[in-house]
Amino acid sequence: MPRLSKEDLKKIQQQHVENSALGDGGIRGKVIMHMGTCGITAGAESVMEALTDEIQKHNIRDVAISASGCAGLCGREPIATIEMQGCEPIKYCDLNDEKIRKIVVEHILEGVPALDFALPMKDEMPFYRLQESRVLRNIGYIDPEKINEYIARDGYSAAAKALHDMTAEEIITVVKDSGIRGRGGAGFPTGLKWEFASKSQAGQKYMLCNGDEGDPGAFMDRSVMEADPHSVIEGMIIGAKAIGSSKGVIYVRAEYPLAVKRLQLAIDACYEAGLLGNNILGSGFDFDLEIYLGAGAFVCGEETALMRSIEGKRGMPRPRPPFPAHKGLWDKPSVLNNVETLAQIAPILLKGVQWYRSVGTEKSPGTKVFCLAGAIKNVGLIEVPMGIPLRTIVYDIGGGMEKKRKFKAVQMGGPSGGCIPESILDTPVTYEDIVKTGAIMGSGGMVFMDDNNCMVSVAKFFLGFTSDESCGKCPPCRIGTRIMLDLLTDITEGRGKEGDVATLEDLSADIIATSLCGLGQTAPNPVLSTVRYFRDEYESHIKEQWCKAGICRNLCSFWIDENLCKGCGACLRGCPSKAIIGEKKQPHKIIQEVCVQCRSCFEACKFESIKILPAHYNGDPYELVGSSVAERQK
Repeated sequence: MPRLSKEDLKKIQQQHVENSALGDGGIRGKVIMHMGTCGITAGAESVMEALTDEIQKHNIRDVAISASGCAGLCGREPIATIEMQGCEPIKYCDLNDEKIRKIVVEHILEGVPALDFALPMKDEMPFYRLQESRVLRNIGYIDPEKINEYIARDGYSAAAKALHDMTAEEIITVVKDSGIRGRGGAGFPTGLKWEFASKSQAGQKYMLCNGDEGDPGAFMDRSVMEADPHSVIEGMIIGAKAIGSSKGVIYVRAEYPLAVKRLQLAIDACYEAGLLGNNILGSGFDFDLEIYLGAGAFVCGEETALMRSIEGKRGMPRPRPPFPAHKGLWDKPSVLNNVETLAQIAPILLKGVQWYRSVGTEKSPGTKVFCLAGAIKNVGLIEVPMGIPLRTIVYDIGGGMEKKRKFKAVQMGGPSGGCIPESILDTPVTYEDIVKTGAIMGSGGMVFMDDNNCMVSVAKFFLGFTSDESCGKCPPCRIGTRIMLDLLTDITEGRGKEGDVATLEDLSADIIATSLCGLGQTAPNPVLSTVRYFRDEYESHIKEQWCKAGICRNLCSFWIDENLCKGCGACLRGCPSKAIIGEKKQPHKIIQEVCVQCRSCFEACKFESIKILPAHYNGDPYELVGSSVAERQK
């Protein structure tokens, strides 16, 4: 590809509009196979092969096939979108080879959509209807490995505007006035960060992108890098012009091979087209960009630790000040933005401040990308206006809990976040309001839990993660989180004692106040939030030696309510220790001495006849749970 000029971008856009219109050039339809990590893992490559084979088999020459990124509804992958001339696009989900072959025949050849395999139309499905796609504007529409498809959707037009028509000060003013805040966790105003770096006097400055997404249950940045890598690159070019940087680095964890591959292809294509390197778009501005692979350390999500990692040193945070805007990578002024933040910059420059502020709130304008994971029905990737109530995300967009279970909590902000209960689900999703709940916005992970979860065990899991991922540099984080983890382990294993909860609260306050970086300062959040909203579970574990959710094996036993048991045998077949006995269509029984408290029977039972009692319970099980006396007498 020859080096592009500003005028060339417009020609490509116009040409693409002319060539992509269905009905023009002999093309009456197109099929997009969504090939993000979620789709590929679910079998999209095999479905793509079957699709191509069926198209060739029927000698269909007027339907184009292309690949794209995640379609958002990750739990229903593989997904393909089919658009035929004169008809609305239809998304087909849960695909396999047999289904796609049938869809080709019915929808493409015969012109009758195979609705049995289709999702509802976007305006009929709350999952899509309630979203506002800005960061995700191109995801599912373009082939991330073809630069012209990105250019055709106004790609690099904002970079051209910034390089040719705007000064650095004007770029920063627009970004500041938009109110965009960093989407990587803390929510620091992006425009201010750029302004600080622009005013630093240095011969070399660095523009950095944080793609080191380490939160359990989070895949926002990975999906953007896989499906729309050029939006990140364009944001970095604009940021580089604003701060006066000629070198950039995208820091990506090596566990994201597809994201790395597509980012590298995008960077190579940009160099070939003159969108990176010397004299970009004939503007006289130079900017070089490379990828740095991280080794998966969670602490390297912290900006100073990330910069030390790029320098080849151990990824450990350092005290601030000096801040990176004055002394960052290689001790030079540096700006670090995360993937989602950078992907929003181009449309802000093209469409303006008022457009960006038309959604969201005064202090938290714009949209936010979230990942829905855990016990939610619609697992996937969403983008919603700031200020939307959490309840809308849970029950409308998310579709409620899987298997019709009762919602218990949503953990926001990754392992450093907090657990939000049902009682405050009307909280608006803004930086200010989420902090009040004891959670944090974080990078956007949401892990949903139903009433089968033990919140003490949940706090233990997340604290175990942050304790393991501590770099060990400062004692409050290195030692304090380990002491807290030991206390939680004692509580979940039946060794908890009076005063343990108070000790956890005191330790949390000390760790928050004295830790060096954000990892330690937020590590106690899962404990504090679960104590705040689910203190009764801590007390039950300690005082009654009872995990009512049946998660902590030392603190529960499982009993069969004979009045509810239908004798179906599902629990018996699922029991790995052969602790269940009973005849078909007769009430079964659990031999307590043999039971290993694995929950298999509880999960298998469809009639809610399995009851969870304290460990080694010797009384009448109906005194605590189960049927009433009147039901037993029947």
